[in-house]
Amino acid sequence: MQQSMHLKSFELFAHDINDVDVKLLHALTIAVRWPHRQKDWEFLRRVGHGIVAVDGIGRVFGSAMWFPQGDDFASIGLVITTPRTQAQGGGRWLMAQVLERCGQRNLALNATHAAYPLYVSLGFTSEAVVYMRQGQTQHTLPPLPELEGELTALTGDQLAEIAALDARAFGANRAQLLASLSGVSSTVVLSRGGKIAGYSMCREFGRGHQIGPTIALNEQDAAHLTAAHLKALPGRFARVDTRERDGMFAEFLENSGLAVAETVTTMSKGRRFLNREANQPWVYGLAGHAVG
Repeated sequence: MQQSMHLKSFELFAHDINDVDVKLLHALTIAVRWPHRQKDWEFLRRVGHGIVAVDGIGRVFGSAMWFPQGDDFASIGLVITTPRTQAQGGGRWLMAQVLERCGQRNLALNATHAAYPLYVSLGFTSEAVVYMRQGQTQHTLPPLPELEGELTALTGDQLAEIAALDARAFGANRAQLLASLSGVSSTVVLSRGGKIAGYSMCREFGRGHQIGPTIALNEQDAAHLTAAHLKALPGRFARVDTRERDGMFAEFLENSGLAVAETVTTMSKGRRFLNREANQPWVYGLAGHAVG
């Protein structure tokens, strides 16, 4: 694998993402108008792996990360290049580095409109649209159907149970990621009949708070889990990334002040990533574009 690429006037090298100052990564996202704070980068570096494109004097021109989930799957994210680097094939070079490091793993990512043609050319297949909903949370949330079950805060001894539920919904074991997320999130658990039927996490991210992952058996449960977080954020900025285009859950988010700001496309390489089944748990809110 070519560990460097030549631009017209200088050469870029692939360095481990942990070897660069997080301030340079933050500057990279500012340049492309992504919302990630330094703290967000620090968390993502703890839970994933990545490379950066660096020139001979240490300037960062691009990044790419991957997040292994279980033994045979990884999600890809934070694939960022400066406009100059992108125009000269920087994105393709970064992805080549990532694909080599991921080996034979099945892969998934959420593609921006600009990056979509690149991923198609690399053999990724479109599966669904993700709607990034965000805005100032309404002080009074829309009414919901009566809750079936009980909402409580997560306790440490429930992590294994929510990880098992999550694996059924997500399609891969991301217990390690959930343990890390629980350390920086408030987590609400829905219990019914003595068993966990859903959960939702909320953490500081970007301009405000990201709600997700949210795993539930139906959209009514998902709305109740999400509402538990929104009630604590009246008038504050919140974000939910969801693949629900319409229906009760999407309407609840819209009427709570979270309008669609943009969309990305979930894509996979290898086995199909999304496999929704009736009466089975589903990912109603993503943990984020990078980690799924």
